[in-house]
Order: sequence, then C-alpha cells, then structure tokens
Amino acid sequence: MADDKFTAIIIGAGPAGSAAAYLLAREGLDVLLIERGETPGCKNMFGGRMYSHALNRIIPEFWKEAPVERPVVQESITFMTGDRSVSLNCQDENWAQPPYHSFTLLRAEFDAWLAGKAEEAGAMLACGIRVDDVLMDEGRVVGVRAGEDELLADVVIAADGANSLITEKAGLRKELAPRQVATGVKQVIELPPEVISQRFQLEGNNGAARLFVGACTRGMGGGGFLYTNKSSLSLGLVVNAAELQRNQHKISELIEDFKAHPLIAPLIDGGQVVEYSAHLVPEAGWNMMPRLFGDGILVVGDAAGFVLNLGYLVRGMDLAIASGEAAARTVMEAKARGDFSHQALGIYQEFLRESSVLQDMEFYRQAPGFLESRRLYEVYPQVATSLVAKMFTVEGAPPVHLIGRIMNQIKESPVGLTQLAVDAWKGGRAL
Repeated sequence: MADDKFTAIIIGAGPAGSAAAYLLAREGLDVLLIERGETPGCKNMFGGRMYSHALNRIIPEFWKEAPVERPVVQESITFMTGDRSVSLNCQDENWAQPPYHSFTLLRAEFDAWLAGKAEEAGAMLACGIRVDDVLMDEGRVVGVRAGEDELLADVVIAADGANSLITEKAGLRKELAPRQVATGVKQVIELPPEVISQRFQLEGNNGAARLFVGACTRGMGGGGFLYTNKSSLSLGLVVNAAELQRNQHKISELIEDFKAHPLIAPLIDGGQVVEYSAHLVPEAGWNMMPRLFGDGILVVGDAAGFVLNLGYLVRGMDLAIASGEAAARTVMEAKARGDFSHQALGIYQEFLRESSVLQDMEFYRQAPGFLESRRLYEVYPQVATSLVAKMFTVEGAPPVHLIGRIMNQIKESPVGLTQLAVDAWKGGRAL
C-alpha cells in the first residue's frame, strides 16, 4: 500500500479543495481529489457571486476561460416590510473592466471547470465517493477510509463543507450547534438574457447583486439575495437554523412568500424554476472556526468556517480559494522538509494571514453577534420604510422639517433614540 501513498488527499472538490489540488499538482506532487457528488459542483450550493481577487492570483485572467456568468456592476441592499421597501443602490462601471471586481456564477459549471484545471495539472479526480472516516496512527492522520478502501497520504485536506465530517472525525471540532449555521435555499429561475438586462437596467452582459433584509425572513436572522446570471436569476434566502427551528417555519414556504413580494414578483415574472437547492451555511465567523491544522491534516473553506456575513456584504468563495492556496503552500513547505507534523503544518496560519483570510475573519469577529439582534430584521426595516414613505407623501398637512420627521418616526417605533444610537455605535464597530 505504500506504493499508493499520496502526498495529499483532498476531500471535497469545491473551490477550496480544487484550488489546493490545482496548485499542488502543478508542482508535480501526487494529489487525490475526492468528491462525493457524481460531478464537482452538483451537490454544492451558494448564493451565486464570487469576488475575483483570490482566483485571479492563482489563475491570472481566469475569466477568459472560466464559465463565469456576469461581472457585477450594481449593488443594492433593501429593507423590506410586507408592502414597502427602501433600497440603497450603488453602480460602478469600473467593476465591469479587468481585473473585474466580482462575477455571478453557477456552481455546477464553475466547480467542474476548476476541478478540471486541477485534473489537467496532474491531480487525480475521483467522483461519486463518500469518505467515511480518517485513518489514524498514533494520533496522526495518515489517510482516509472510503467504504472498504483505505487510502494513505502524507496530509489530508478537509474541504468537505460547513458540516465537515472529516474535521469532526479528526477531533478538530465538535458537532456544530444550530445557532452557528444557517439554512440556505436557492432557486435558479430561467429568463431570456435581454429580459434580465431590461428589468435590471443593465448594459450588455453586466450583472447585478441585491441583498434583502426584513419581511423576507419574517423577522428572523438572515436575509434574501438575488443575482443575475446570463440567462437566469439566482434567488434565495439564508435563515439562522436555530431561529428557523424555534419558530417552526418551513423555508420552502418562506421562499415562496419572498417570490410573491411586490418588489420581487415583477423581477421574476414569466421565469421558470430550473434548479432548487438547500445547504448549511457557516454563520458564526471567527467564533466557530475549528482547529485549522493537526498532525497530518489541514482544514479549508466552509469546513474551516471561512464565511463572512456583514449584512451588506457576504463573502465565501474568495476566502475558500485563498485558504486552498494557503493550504497548498503549507503542504509544499512540509514536503520540502519531509515533516507533516502539527508543528510543521502550523505555518498554515501564517499563510492564511498573508492572504488576509485570518485578518478578515478576526477583524469582523464581532459581526455575527451584532447581526443576531432581531431589531435588525423586525424593527429597523419598518422604521426605514415608514420614514421614507412619509418623506415622499404629500397630504396637505402642516409641514415638518426632515429632522422632525426622523425624530417622530423613532418615537413611534419600539426603539428609542438611545437604543438606536447604541445599535448604530455597535454596528459601526462590528461591521
């Protein structure tokens, strides 16, 4: 069996795993990339948008060959109640020029392409295989067990998603608590490209990214999203799993209500749902990260909790790819030294800081706690939409200056000026 030993076995052919496999294989190392799905990406789900910087560092100008959908030039965040909405919009045409700020994606196509790049570089890709356990020898990970097969490696890289079995089996983390994760659900809705461009006021193949807060989650922690693809829309919700469980709401009903909202319905009118998916999403940021390395093992991507949700901005794929790069650099160093011990693999943290992954996670460590406040999803959308509606309403009543309107609206709301100031201060520091 020693003849079959790999330098690295990577569990999961998502962005983190495939990025690591590509870089290691490019250096001539023996790499096995194992994917549970029949093809890379067929079991993966994410909102639908990737920031470009991390992959561009690994594969310069990747957009010339990768199956990307649209470069995002429009951003918006919308506070919504049952019948009102208020949006903050931004459009920057510079984002439509190289090196492109971000792209919308469809994971089934993109993950297959990135795994294919790893295979072209020399990695062995094995799909349709479920890894059941890690192999241990005197406390060190030495490989994995898949069914009756035992596969050996100098190092195992856990890239198997938010609910990582490999990380648990290796003793690097305990079972996740519901409050640490969210349930994400997404529908891909097919529409003609010209209809999408017209409805979102987009030129050519430019794209839009929209986030929603408030009624879309019935006041529970989380939000909605909508991304434009070439000939479809990615529409979905992410809701804290603990709140979903406590309130006994069905997320399938929530997304149908979301689609029927007067703001959303015209955007998807005439569209056909061609894909439906659901997935666990890491939510607790820095505070849910497992031990990132051990003797013979590294943890990357969602398995490491590398997701940032700031309410107005959600990042996952760029952090996953950057962590895959950091893991690959770590394995190369360990291979050169012939040492895959816990101590030798500790350089992984240094590489994660160089790529800003750990810096970003630590910098925003207070964000998950702040975003747990129900006021953000129940009270403030109501306050914001009511205030703006009154600003634009003419009734023939005595005039009131804007500051007076704002103060009156705050007085009428369940939160006072003091609580608003405290939340603004906490939010400014956390986000």
